[in-house]
Amino acid sequence: MNTVHRGWTDPGTRRIAILSFIALSALISSTSHALAHNVTEGDAGYIQEIWGINIIPFMYLGAKHMVTGYDHILFLLGVVFFLYRMKDVAIYVSLFALGHSTTMLAGVWFGWGINAYIIDAIIGLSVVYKALDNLGAYQRWFGFQPNTKAATLIFGFFHGTGLATKILDYEIASEGLLANLLAFNVGVELGQIMALAVILIVMGFWRKSPNFFRQAYTANVVMMSMGFILMGLQITGYFVAT
Repeated sequence: MNTVHRGWTDPGTRRIAILSFIALSALISSTSHALAHNVTEGDAGYIQEIWGINIIPFMYLGAKHMVTGYDHILFLLGVVFFLYRMKDVAIYVSLFALGHSTTMLAGVWFGWGINAYIIDAIIGLSVVYKALDNLGAYQRWFGFQPNTKAATLIFGFFHGTGLATKILDYEIASEGLLANLLAFNVGVELGQIMALAVILIVMGFWRKSPNFFRQAYTANVVMMSMGFILMGLQITGYFVAT
């Protein structure tokens, strides 16, 4: 872990961190409203207009939601960051998918809704939590390691609730609702597989670098910062809206 901490003292690593922070901050700030859970205005209009069972369109929307949802991607990156065995990757990603799918489907079907700003702030918190976990903060601060599998499942519930809350705002037609929701969820899982494949390929090459552990510390600090930015934007939005 000391090797990881020393990564922040490297000038090149600091420059990369600062540039990444500025770029990602600008991206999140400029897209936070339009892409909240990735239900854009065009997609919302389409959802409101169609009627009946539409398997392929909803699968497409589900996949688009996952591969362009920066909050989900950041959390997923944090989850697999230090997982080297595919068995472990499969377990953690499955737990996240189980949580995400359960509350998304149940939330829309039963009409559960939570203030979008609050749930999005919690999703930002999930990114902060995972980055701190990767940095070994809980062991140093509190002397114990939280159950990472349980945390992944629980935060998966919140990620799914966030999407359900947003979908409920657009009042999907009741005819064909279950089939469309299942298709959407299948699309989400396909999108997750695509995003995960890219992450694992990049991580595979990155881990071969002799500077990986030094850069890993910086990467997780940047990830944590992005989580705080997401939280700050949503908390500010909540108070402005109310």
